[in-house]
Amino acid sequence: MIEAAIFDMDGLLVDSEPIWHDVEIDVFGRHGVPLTVERCLETKGMYLGDAVEHWYARYPWSGASRDEVATEITEAMARRLEADVELKPGAVHALDFCDGRGATLALASSSPRRLIDAVVRRFGLAERFGVVHSGQDEVIGKPDPAIFLTTARLLERRPETCVVFEDSAAGVLAAKGAGMACVAVPEADPTAASRLPGAGGGGETLLDVLRRADVVLGSLLELDDTVWARLSAVAPA
Repeated sequence: MIEAAIFDMDGLLVDSEPIWHDVEIDVFGRHGVPLTVERCLETKGMYLGDAVEHWYARYPWSGASRDEVATEITEAMARRLEADVELKPGAVHALDFCDGRGATLALASSSPRRLIDAVVRRFGLAERFGVVHSGQDEVIGKPDPAIFLTTARLLERRPETCVVFEDSAAGVLAAKGAGMACVAVPEADPTAASRLPGAGGGGETLLDVLRRADVVLGSLLELDDTVWARLSAVAPA
């Protein structure tokens, strides 16, 4: 039986990926990193600190420290999330559906705690989740499974009784690495990023990683009893 449903945030529950792209292109660009929307997909799903390290290794800048650049991005994102972000189609449906099937809900995001809190506050989601966990509190970010294993521990649930809802390759790898069922809900045509470095992690393409998910949906609106039965079959009785 599925006892807990763990949701990613950016790109899954909220339409924040275009905002991330705008902010990253602007902030990194001011430090000499020539990003494009397509190149932003290289670090999709990563903890912000890891993304900063990723770009510093390729385009080392002088002046601001890596921590200062991460802070610039966090501050800019907080302002945008508090004013501009909207829920993704099906987000409320998915939360209601899982809750209605008796699953405890959790939010586990690679975003810094401040950004998670901004989203939770904007949409009044605090009472929805038994646990809200940030990858900022983990030593290693996605695709390492630590964020989901910690969330399961905080929920007092065995990993194999949890299902993770994710939109990124890094998130799918983390969920399966944690021994959890996984529903992938990619934001757009996955072939768009299928050959990008880092898009799939470990040399795999995004399409390769998506095939590891137990279910792939075009939208959270597609979550129904048929999908739930498939997920329940993955979990131990």
